[in-house]
Formats: sequence, structure tokens, C-alpha cells
Amino acid sequence: MSSDDEASEEVSRTLEEAFQLCGRFIPTDAFRIHIVTWNVATAEPSEDATSLLQLDAQPPPDLYVIGLQEVNATPVRFITDLISEDSWSHVFTNSLAPRGFVKVTSVRMQGLLLLLFAKQIHLPYIRNIQTTYTRTGVFGYWGNKGGVSVRFSFYGHMICFLNCHLAAHMNNALQRVDEFEYILETQDFDIYDTPQIRDHKVVFWFGDLNFRIADHGLHFLRSSINSGRLNLLWGKDQLIMMKKKEAFLQEFEEGPLNFKPTYKFDRNSDTYDTSTPKTWLGLNGKKRKPAWTDRILWRIKPKPLPSEEDDEKASTSTDEEQDEYPVLVTQDKYTSDMSYGVSDHKPVIATFSLELRKVFDTPLVRVSPVGIWSAGQDALLTYSVLEDFMSSTWDWIGLYKVGFKTASDYETFVWVRENELPEINEVIQISVDKGQIPLLGGQYVLGYYSTNMQSITGLSDSFQILESKHAVMEGLVPEDINGVNK
Repeated sequence: MSSDDEASEEVSRTLEEAFQLCGRFIPTDAFRIHIVTWNVATAEPSEDATSLLQLDAQPPPDLYVIGLQEVNATPVRFITDLISEDSWSHVFTNSLAPRGFVKVTSVRMQGLLLLLFAKQIHLPYIRNIQTTYTRTGVFGYWGNKGGVSVRFSFYGHMICFLNCHLAAHMNNALQRVDEFEYILETQDFDIYDTPQIRDHKVVFWFGDLNFRIADHGLHFLRSSINSGRLNLLWGKDQLIMMKKKEAFLQEFEEGPLNFKPTYKFDRNSDTYDTSTPKTWLGLNGKKRKPAWTDRILWRIKPKPLPSEEDDEKASTSTDEEQDEYPVLVTQDKYTSDMSYGVSDHKPVIATFSLELRKVFDTPLVRVSPVGIWSAGQDALLTYSVLEDFMSSTWDWIGLYKVGFKTASDYETFVWVRENELPEINEVIQISVDKGQIPLLGGQYVLGYYSTNMQSITGLSDSFQILESKHAVMEGLVPEDINGVNK
């Protein structure tokens, strides 16, 4: 560690101690979140995801959250995607895995898809993962509209991500608000302290929310956009107007709309809708007016209003009660990516800084390799449960190649001890048969997977497995080992 790093850490410790002495607490850790929302209009992902995910950004995000709408959900395609990973998930997973991101979970309801990726190092601290969905389209029976969500504990803080596709068309603004409120009130989770979306400390709400720009004519809209005077349109944006009327919407924050409206474009172009107006059932068709249909907002749980009894207590105190584990959310970027043209929507990207004090920073399980692992030789590992949790004799420990995609993307696995559950801090040793050790050497990690929690609760440091020299000489493995041409 350099002298500058040591000085910085010392300043941080001093500030933290000072705030604690004053009865105040400040966040001590910062994490970056990259959110994408995109109505892909049933298109296939034929394009590179580098720009969309901003893969070259420094520092890189800690979490990627991707919400898609109108993923191809024809009956045949939907059944196919149930059997194997859908094409969009495949592209994002393959783009992020080589950079150390693991797909934590996903949830899909017809054309709505929500994906959560995390840096490998965060996996043991992402707990109590649950997903759910709510249908609002076609009388609630078909999932063409509605919301899908994922919630989890991140270092002890309850976070929820909600991807919505709300009712279309200019005159349905009130219906969109009603649908969103219905989703907030009816989605529930099997978690005692956060049974509903708004119980979470932080909520991110995004998707094709379908709010339009009211009153202005097509010529004025396009003139304002082309001249860069986007602020002239903000006052008539339906979501901004609705936020002034609805108290529950006012709890959600949004950055300024300093990017062009993201709907509706001719496909494979940066040109707004030039289609010939069509008629349907005798009604006059119209070109679609540009609109900010695709949005990303966030909400920090408001402090509860004090009761009369609390008011009496507060009158004797000169300082506001402080949250021991505060959370701060700062939006660093809010923009669209005009380079993608497969859809009539442009994707919207937001990056956030999530600052918090960790409620815990110790994994539930410690797992480690013992000694040197070599292909063709039996190996040993140890694990210890560090904290009581719903462990099971159905839990297992996977051997993962660095750059693995999901918890099920292991090279091999072994069951934990079968006969009895471990005591806290008990060191348990398990052997791994040489036939299960990969012939290809390289960097690997061990991960303890909890079947009850459905997540990795402990990860080892990365370690080297020595390749089988005999197998290489015999030509049983390719000469191009781990990307190195030998």
C-alpha cells in the first residue's frame, strides 16, 4: 500500500470516528450500479453490447441491472427460451463473464426480462434473493404489460429493482399511474421486514413507462429536439406532470432529461418516425410523436412520520435521530445510446453511486483449497460455517473457472458433509477425486452454494490448478491452454 493510500485510509477512519462521536453516521463504502432499460421491439441482439454496457468505463460497476421490454415472446420462442437461455441473456452474460461478472438471477414475464449481474467478489454478500412479477395487460391474464422485480440484501441493505412496461398511447397517462400503483401495492415477497416494494431501503424503477409529451404538435417537438432545446418539452412530459399531482410518485427521483426522446425511431436509423400514417377500423392513423417513454428513477425509503408520542420524545432532544446504516444514492449519468438501431426505441442508461455502511462484511461460509491442486491428483478443501444460517446437507461446493457465468457454471462439485450439519467455526475437510479435477490448468475458485438461500454464500480466493503434463504430451487436451498458444 502506498503512503497516499495509507493517508487516505487514516483520514477516512478519523472522519468516521468523529461522526460517530457526534452521534452521526456516514457511509463508508461506495458501489457503482449500471442500469439499462430498452424496449427491443422483438428484435434479436445482432449488435455488440460494449457501448450499451460501457465495458471500458473506469472504475467498472459493481452491479449491472438490465431491464428489457418486448423480448420476442411468440409461443414457440417463449417455450424455446424456457428450455435454454434466451438470446439477449446469452449476449449480456457472455459479454460480462470474462470481466468477472456473474449472473445472480433473472426473471421473465412474457416480453419483460430483468437481469442482475454482480462482480464475483460481491456474491457472498448478496442474500435473500427473490423475484416476482405482476401482470396488468389484457385484463391481467397475459403478460404483455406489467412489472418484474428482483429484491435482495446487499451487505445487509434491502434493495429492489423493478422493470415495468406500462399502458401505451397518449391518452392513457392516468392508466399508467394506476398500473404502477397497482404493481407497488400487490407485489409481495416472502421476507418479513420487506414484504412489499416500498419497504426496501432503495428502489430503482425503470422500463418503458410509456409516458408521452402532451399538447405540443409534431413540428414543435421536432424543432425543439433538433435545436437542442429539450427543456421546452419538460413541462409537458406526462410523468413530470403526474409527479406534481401524485404524492407516491413524488417519492421517486429522476435526473434531468438531457438526452433526446428515445421513441419512436425508424429502425436502424437516428430518424424519428417517418412511416406513412395507416388507418385501422376506419380511424385515422398518425405518425408517433417523439417521447421519453424509457425512464430510470429511484427512491430512498422515507423516514416514517413521527407519532404524537414520538413528537413528545423529540421535544426533549436537540438532534435528529440518525440512521446507523445510512444509504446515499447519487446519479452519475443519465443518457441514451443512439448507436443502437434494431428497435424503434433507443436504450437508456443510468449509472449510480450507492454509498452505504456495510451491515456485515463477513461471508456465511469460509471455503479454501488445501495445498497445491494438480490435474490427475486427488485434492482437498476445507470449509467452515461462520454464522448460523439455513445450511443443508444438500448444499454443495463448486469448482469454478475464473470468469464463470452463473452459480451452475461449475467445472465439478462435491456435496458438503452428509451425516450432520456443521458447528459454527468447525473446520470440515472434504476430498475431491482426481477424476473430477480439470485437465486444463488455470485460475479457479471454490464456491459454497446454499440450496435454501439459492445463492453462493462463500467464495475462496482464486488459486492455480496445475495442468496435466502427461495429458498435454498425450494430446488429450488442446495445446491452446487458457488462451495461451503453446
